[in-house]
Amino acid sequence: MMSSRDAATAADPTTWGARNAHDPTVVRGDDGRWYMFSTDAAAGVDEVPAGVHVRTSPDLVEWTFVGTALDGVPAAAFAHSGAAGLWAPEVVRWPSADGSPRWHMYYSASTFGSRTSVIGLATASSPAGPWTDAGPVVTTTHQVDGHNAIDAAVVFDRAGRPWLTYGSFFGGIHILPLDVRTGFAERPGEVGTLIARRPASVDGAVEGAYIVYRPEEDRFVLFVSYDSLFDSYSMRVAVSSSVTGPYLDANGRTLTDVSGGTPDAVGTKILGGHRFPDGTAWIAPGHNSVFRDGDRLFLVHHVRHADDPTRHEAQIRRVHVTASGWPLVSPHPFAGYDSERLRAPEAVSGDWDVVRFDPAERGVAASVRLPVVAAAHTDGQALTTPLIVSASGGPDDADIVLDAVVFGAFDPVAQRPVLAFAGLDAAGVVWTGSKAVTA
Repeated sequence: MMSSRDAATAADPTTWGARNAHDPTVVRGDDGRWYMFSTDAAAGVDEVPAGVHVRTSPDLVEWTFVGTALDGVPAAAFAHSGAAGLWAPEVVRWPSADGSPRWHMYYSASTFGSRTSVIGLATASSPAGPWTDAGPVVTTTHQVDGHNAIDAAVVFDRAGRPWLTYGSFFGGIHILPLDVRTGFAERPGEVGTLIARRPASVDGAVEGAYIVYRPEEDRFVLFVSYDSLFDSYSMRVAVSSSVTGPYLDANGRTLTDVSGGTPDAVGTKILGGHRFPDGTAWIAPGHNSVFRDGDRLFLVHHVRHADDPTRHEAQIRRVHVTASGWPLVSPHPFAGYDSERLRAPEAVSGDWDVVRFDPAERGVAASVRLPVVAAAHTDGQALTTPLIVSASGGPDDADIVLDAVVFGAFDPVAQRPVLAFAGLDAAGVVWTGSKAVTA
């Protein structure tokens, strides 16, 4: 049972850090600070501040809660949805004709299990605000519409045209063009193009979509979350040469394909519930967004503690790309650039704690200690290389050859830099690992 002191601490947002951040997005302001925006949510708190939670950080590691972007749910969004708070804010630097600073926030107002929802727009000259509500962009009604107006994200195509990705469960994920001058839909009332869905056998469980354009491969990468945000979320990716799809996974299957096979067969799973030796068991990582720091790519998502799923927090992970162009994530949360740099180059070959992200696994995948072989050394600088994982780790007792990238990370148990990897096998399954720490 929580003590009165613990309860008072839990209710004080200034003590939260990255705890209680749900559906996060991260941007960097012109003041040099990082800003995290997230859903109005908190565990063990009776009265949660409403109006999009905002945190700031100087280094992407230490986060300080600074309040809400808006003063509760805007009137028009509340009148339609009856929402008690705001969900899944998307914040993006917006182009302006005169070059002046301009930011857009797309927020969601809804209630659980309902398609009576609003995606609204607020604007500001800085992520620090003040934010001014501009009204609804997309609305849906439960008894009328098959799709759902929540979980907005914005991507600019090759020509600089903005697109709004949105949707969840029910009718799947759609994308529609926005007017670059106003930030509203080019054609009001348009549903958009369907780019991802799940079968009815799993209640159509897909949401939290985010698209990033990668000029390095000249293609668009779609991130989505499968299953339940409460206990079984996992993150999937697919790629396309066009912003409107089709989006294909590593096995060439489109994310709109619900015919045949299992409901987990489509979508390349890059992160799910997992645990490393003596570490925290994490479940339901999901609803991510992607951002850059210079040429470095990051992913931010929320995740829950397996021993108490009501506890959730935001984690930031480095994204590294394999030789074949697949963006995969670090097995360990980001703890600062210096913390992931080894003192000297180290052989990649050795014993590793390895996790295989089985696409059908909805619980915690525990790591297994296995030999890994590669003819390479690194001090933590990312390098793409084939890796061979010992036969005992394979589902068919055969050596596993991975299209992998090896990089530095910070082991939160050993409290030191270690080598880590992420890679794809021939079946399109993602493996990740942390090199075993020796005395």
